[in-house]
Amino acid sequence: MWLFAAYCAMVTKSILIGDFVVLANAIVSTTWMLTSLTQSIARTYQNGLYARTLREFMNYRAQIPEDWQGIGVPEKVETLELKNVSFRYPGQEKEGKYALSHVNCTFTAGDRTALVGHNGSGKSTLVKLLMRLYDPTEGVILLNGVDIREYNLQEYRNLIGTTFQDFVLFSMSVLENVILEKLETEEQRKAAMEALKKSGALEQTEKLEKGADTILTREFDEKGAVLSGGQAQKIAVARSFAKNAPIVLLDEPSSALDVTSQKMVIKMMRELMEKGYIKSMLFITHELPLLYNVTDDIMVMYAGQIVERGSAKEMVFDPVHPYSHGLMGSILVPEEGTRGHKLAAIPGTPPNLKKPPDGCRFAERCRYARPECRFGMVPEKEFGEGRMYRCLMGLDELKEVYDNE
Repeated sequence: MWLFAAYCAMVTKSILIGDFVVLANAIVSTTWMLTSLTQSIARTYQNGLYARTLREFMNYRAQIPEDWQGIGVPEKVETLELKNVSFRYPGQEKEGKYALSHVNCTFTAGDRTALVGHNGSGKSTLVKLLMRLYDPTEGVILLNGVDIREYNLQEYRNLIGTTFQDFVLFSMSVLENVILEKLETEEQRKAAMEALKKSGALEQTEKLEKGADTILTREFDEKGAVLSGGQAQKIAVARSFAKNAPIVLLDEPSSALDVTSQKMVIKMMRELMEKGYIKSMLFITHELPLLYNVTDDIMVMYAGQIVERGSAKEMVFDPVHPYSHGLMGSILVPEEGTRGHKLAAIPGTPPNLKKPPDGCRFAERCRYARPECRFGMVPEKEFGEGRMYRCLMGLDELKEVYDNE
């Protein structure tokens, strides 16, 4: 159109130069109008997607109502047991993906247990089920032999102090971030300060401009404190202690810390247990050797299943399942007692849980797998005192192949 207008004005002289200028301006204006209209249509569509998401959120109804009534919780927690528990997240029914599959384990009062495994193995999902953020798809969770669905929801959750790896610090004071509610009483202040002391965060907190009353983040306060990853994680850990709950669940509490700080956290946890501040604990981590002096038992999870359980000493010095054995061999910085392990990465990748393989889920990565390992359900085998592993190979066979490596 531009070329045609210029041709008419300069060659054929059919329009005047002034008319050409007016026509050119009209073309430019029309072009901008069409461009703006196209962008507006695109933005309208995008905003519509946001509106739909907002509408779905506003219309969402929790599967487990917060005001769930039930019987009162027992005064003393004796056992917390998972019996043949399987779980898949809402919306994954058609995919058939199970985040957990046939999990059986029992936590007894006073136990300090570690749960170890790769990302996506189902560790955090297990914690969410124990907290009753979700109910199992199959199986049952029992507290003192009673289905946890029969207990009052809020009373049950108050039995458990939890720190998740994807925690958030809110734009409120340090103390309010610990107790997760408005600070109104001296009793709340005392509990929060004690929790900060237990988590090792009190010393750094006192160095802030207003101490424990300092506002965190600068979302609403330009003078708010911005903490490092390690400092923030200690605040998150303090939340577990503020409730003074009989059960503590720690999901990767040292993931944002360097090795030195991780060992400091482990030392702190050991001291808290010796003083009786922590009675029963489930500690989720990737770092199996770091837990040697902290936990009583270690469970190893792979692809939604518990593949081995034993005492901390047995699991560190004498792992049985091929995945546990490989896990120890893939540690970059072996701790005391693991120096005999050969440093080697586990080959391959974990299976897709949307279509989990038949038979042993570790078979595709296992150097010792046999044809029969890829068919049927692999049973749990108990041996020794409180030890279990899930493998078709016998103990003598496994020890023989390990000794011949």
